[in-house]
Amino acid sequence: MKLWDPHVLPYKVVRTAKKNTFNISPPAVLFLGFILLIAIGSLLLKLPFATHAETSWLQSIFTATSAVTVTGLVVLDTGTHFTLFGQIVIALLIQTGGLSFMTFAIVAALSLGTRLGIGQQVIAQEAFNQTSLEKVTHTAKYVLIYSLLIELAGFVLLTLTWLDDLSFGEATYHAFFYTISAFNNAGFALNSNSLMPYSGNLSLNLIITTFIIIGGIGFLVLIDLRKQKRWHKLSVNTKLVLISTLIINFCAFVLIWILEAQNPATLGLLSHADQAIAAWFQAITPRTAGFNTLAIEELTNATTTLMILLMFIGGGSLSTASGLKIGTFVVLIMTTYAFLRRRDDVVVLQRTIPQSQVMKALALTTVSIIMIFLGIFILTIIEKAPFIDIAFEVVSALSTVGLSRGLTGQLSVGGEIVIIFMMIVGRVGPLTFAYFLATPKKKHIKYANADIQVG
Repeated sequence: MKLWDPHVLPYKVVRTAKKNTFNISPPAVLFLGFILLIAIGSLLLKLPFATHAETSWLQSIFTATSAVTVTGLVVLDTGTHFTLFGQIVIALLIQTGGLSFMTFAIVAALSLGTRLGIGQQVIAQEAFNQTSLEKVTHTAKYVLIYSLLIELAGFVLLTLTWLDDLSFGEATYHAFFYTISAFNNAGFALNSNSLMPYSGNLSLNLIITTFIIIGGIGFLVLIDLRKQKRWHKLSVNTKLVLISTLIINFCAFVLIWILEAQNPATLGLLSHADQAIAAWFQAITPRTAGFNTLAIEELTNATTTLMILLMFIGGGSLSTASGLKIGTFVVLIMTTYAFLRRRDDVVVLQRTIPQSQVMKALALTTVSIIMIFLGIFILTIIEKAPFIDIAFEVVSALSTVGLSRGLTGQLSVGGEIVIIFMMIVGRVGPLTFAYFLATPKKKHIKYANADIQVG
């Protein structure tokens, strides 16, 4: 979910008391809020009845971070290492992190009839990228209601699907856990090999990928679809996200099928029908979901490279997905197109994109690339692993995807800390993290133009 937009409201919250003044920026509140959730989750997972075997503090912190940031990278097997209590804690951390603690806080406050203070209103408005408190409360309520209704539908469908293989109790529990994990794009699984045993199960694959897509397109898109109901009335953002999602998913599906069709370790030995199902699932899950029905470490380098791009792009804004975001990616493409055609304005679907949005997209991309470079650079120093495995791991962590080529379980202590940091930054957003380190400050002085050679 997109956590903060500096262009909506002033960036600083000021609360004045009788004798002192307390200043804190919205990025700091959001960032520290996630740190608090991770700390609580780590404490709960460290309890002796949360696991079947001894668990180190770093392992608990890694698991809690992966759950809160809805990533899915694991150093411990979720199904065998954690008890029922531990698994439920992980599911609740996924739910809270996926919908953002701000959603629960706002809805709880409104339910109790509590009035939000000025500082709380500013933080809430920026967390939801809205311009008024009324829109914030409206969005927060819809996020919670839509999530519960969609997850209820997923729970029922998955229960019916798993009844063919499991007892009623096991089927309902699997449905509960996987519905939360899929809709929140977390990728946590109760099996060590994720969903590989179900690679040929059409109904399960379609249900899981459907909820991954719904969770990843963004709540503003879902709200707009419910309100307008007709294509021509939809907002530009909704049309853009839907069209882009369709194109990206279809292209990824075709390319993965072609690239892996002759690979005996993945699709090569499957029937054409099973190849199509597995290729479709693996095309959808890199959009920050993290499940897999194929052995990721056995994919060809070409497919791995394609999946790195898909992970980097991610899903829609204000969704359970992370990554660069579809809107940002499209703005970058259209900005490049406008420059090559020598056009002054960047136009999408017959609408002009404001310069501030273009600059924000460029800044977000630059910060993300820098973070990826630093992560890869550090891991190549402290880990003995193929470069492509390291690059895949870093992008997966920063985009909160959760897919791995087998490196996660082999990470050193330093490597785990690097990945934890990447997951946190990826969830709160690279720009939000940058604003947390350096509070933005507008300058009102304009300087003369400089002619700097570019390209």
